[in-house]
Amino acid sequence: MKLGAFSISLSVKDLQKSRDFYEKLGFTTMAGTTESNYLIMKNGSTLIGLFQAMFDGNMLTFNPGWDENAQNLESFEDVREIQKRLKESGVEIGKEADETTSGPEHIYLKDPDGNMILIDQHR
Repeated sequence: MKLGAFSISLSVKDLQKSRDFYEKLGFTTMAGTTESNYLIMKNGSTLIGLFQAMFDGNMLTFNPGWDENAQNLESFEDVREIQKRLKESGVEIGKEADETTSGPEHIYLKDPDGNMILIDQHR
């Protein structure tokens, strides 16, 4: 199963303070704006998303169809196919994708310790 680009999504209290902190660690902004309450930051091939007032808690994020530079992959496994395979394996899906659609869609699930996982397809 190919889940796509990986990042950690952090729920932050103050986006500007978090941005300043991660810039000191060598991260630069590659997407998002403070006005939209989120920034995607990159250091080498490492990605973090900083999200203010958008969700509770931190989560692992995968983006089918993208590489770590948010560039489209020629071929990828659609989130609906990933969902189907996870369900066949007995994994409980918290928010399911509409399997009658195509294009952008996402699912949520939790690991056995309650850690949130987002599989978010943008195309």
